[in-house]
Amino acid sequence: MSRVVVIGAGAMGLAAAYYAQKRGHQVTVLEAAPEAGGMAAHFDLGGLSIERYYHFVCKADRATFDLLAELGIGDKMRWVATSMGYYIDGALYPWGDPISLLKFPKLSLIEKLRYGAMMFFSTKRRSGRRLETVAAKDWITRWCGRAVYERLWAPLFRLKFFEYADNISAAWIWTRIKRLGTSRRSMMQEELGYIEGGSQTLVDALTRVIEAKGGVLRLGTAATCVTVENGAVTGVSAGAEHFPADAVISTMPTPHVTRIVPALTDDERARYDAIVNIGVVCVVFRLKRSVTPHFWVNIVDERFEIPGIVEFSNLRPTGDTVVYIPYYMSVTHPKFARDDAAFRAEGLGYLKLLNPALREDDVVAFYVGRLRHAQPVCPPGFAAMLPPIETSIRGLQIADTCFYYPEDRGISESVRLARMMAERVP
Repeated sequence: MSRVVVIGAGAMGLAAAYYAQKRGHQVTVLEAAPEAGGMAAHFDLGGLSIERYYHFVCKADRATFDLLAELGIGDKMRWVATSMGYYIDGALYPWGDPISLLKFPKLSLIEKLRYGAMMFFSTKRRSGRRLETVAAKDWITRWCGRAVYERLWAPLFRLKFFEYADNISAAWIWTRIKRLGTSRRSMMQEELGYIEGGSQTLVDALTRVIEAKGGVLRLGTAATCVTVENGAVTGVSAGAEHFPADAVISTMPTPHVTRIVPALTDDERARYDAIVNIGVVCVVFRLKRSVTPHFWVNIVDERFEIPGIVEFSNLRPTGDTVVYIPYYMSVTHPKFARDDAAFRAEGLGYLKLLNPALREDDVVAFYVGRLRHAQPVCPPGFAAMLPPIETSIRGLQIADTCFYYPEDRGISESVRLARMMAERVP
């Protein structure tokens, strides 16, 4: 039996602790925040328990289903017929199925056929290895033409990645297309899932099992240093406390790694420091009336400084309408530091453009969440940029959402990596 310290109690950290315990190890989890869950944690939105940052499940998320079954909550999965919309130049159009594409007035027939072919063959493609060194801009342009890229894709990339927009990996965007494209009831109908009670159901189940089996969960305890002797990990310091360990699994954001692990080699430090992250300000509204009939709406309109909205209540029943408005941006962007009232006013203004019937008194509650390291920037060749999960320090493994690549952030990838790291603990 090894003593394992897990840094971070998000979905990956909790799952790593769970799987390490299953293998007979003694586990301690350190979490800087006052609650477990990380990006999957809930908050109170006017009496409604809801995720700070929206989550949904696709049919390809096998690791999530396996973990739910192991925890005895497999019956909590729910599947819903959902839809997408495209708001462009002041009008909302249905999107995401062949008929909607054919009726879409902003593309020529040839452009529609090329676009549809890209989507169809993306769902059939088995590997993105050959796309790894290709820019998404070039890949999409080859399939659909430059005009389609500039009309439909470039505005979304620019509002998510800013100066990095033209240099995002094609493998990354292909994986997103495939994951959503294969989560369908039929060619005409998308189908997404949620966990009854939200992601907090999974977080609570994991924390219960970890503590019931003797694991220690220390909330409000920020790791400050991973200690090393003779090339092997010896534990983790958190302020004045020290937690001895034979193995450490770190799931903290990569921008913190070099500060907390001073014993890394110069090459490792350079590779961690080269990873760029985009922050997010996520504005969440609870409303008395719906905004659109869609779960997800992409937005291309000069009046909007957001790439879209997620009307979460069109997936998970929440009583009132719940809408997420994500503002992706660098933490150095002037808007990141604006007060909550400014985001509320601007966000509600956007929703009123989408649905002019909305009024001020339709707002039941709102919340503004800020995350400094929300979205890794994945340029072509990103896989080669990532340092190995098993570091040069014996017993130390490090991974965060960057290591899901080419997959995007999601609970299923958290669970898959967590299990892999736990199985590597001797």
